Amino acid sequence: VIKGIIHIFSSYNNTIVSIADTNGNIITHSSAGILGFKGTKKSTPYAGTLVGKDAVEKAKRFGIQEAKISVKGIGPSREGTIRGIASTGINITSIIDATPIPHNGVRAAKPRRV
Repeated sequence: VIKGIIHIFSSYNNTIVSIADTNGNIITHSSAGILGFKGTKKSTPYAGTLVGKDAVEKAKRFGIQEAKISVKGIGPSREGTIRGIASTGINITSIIDATPIPHNGVRAAKPRRV
């Protein structure tokens, strides 16, 4: 496996990084909880940096050299995770923001009558 896709999910509670091959099969994954962070420390940019480095180091055993990055979610560790991945020396071809955006959503509740 030379090319891959790095999926980053960042929320207010945790940061999860999954690395897949070009077919979408997950090769390895890592999260802030796996690395020993607990509570509010899991969503910090520092934890995101370490999660990105850990996931890429695991994936380098499978021969990953270049990857696309797909970021989903609105946590504080989004940029820190990308910086951690970039510092490992892997070739990043593109960064895509795949955060879901609502297009009006469901119907609002009727007004309350008192």
